[in-house]
Amino acid sequence: MTQSKRIFLIGPMGAGKSTIGRRLAGRLELAFLDSDEAICERTGVDIPHIFDVEGEAGFRQREKVVIDALTGSDACVLATGGGAVLDPDNRRHLRERGVVIYLRTSVDEQLRRTGKNKRRPLLQTKDPRARLEALLAERELLYQQTAHLTVDTDSGSIGHVLRNILNGLDNYCHDEHPN
Repeated sequence: MTQSKRIFLIGPMGAGKSTIGRRLAGRLELAFLDSDEAICERTGVDIPHIFDVEGEAGFRQREKVVIDALTGSDACVLATGGGAVLDPDNRRHLRERGVVIYLRTSVDEQLRRTGKNKRRPLLQTKDPRARLEALLAERELLYQQTAHLTVDTDSGSIGHVLRNILNGLDNYCHDEHPN
């Protein structure tokens, strides 16, 4: 199994990891996996419930187990949760087991995309903008260090972002495996 048959999407909430991941998987004829969905399937409850009962630390431990399992899957596109990069083992598994694409987006765009979503525990605060800014400050370097490629998702259609990803993958795979 070559690394290019495993594509892992990282980035903040609202970057489009799940939406773009589904489209990318379809285009490449790969399975689509979502670490947050896998956690919900394994526990039988939604993520806000896990945060309520176990806190963020409990959720992160569950996420670590799921990331380890899913990064070992056969040919797939995996959308990870925004905080998956916080764990060093997650970062190592992602980087060593596939091609990691950082879907970068601005805080303004995150707010636009997630502003009315009550299912995001980390945004249940009086000042979602400040929370998103703090999360980005904490995670930006980790996203950059983990990623093989970075693609901006702020402007253009999903199709435009998808083309940028496919072009980036073509260039990356050519550079990694020249003839």
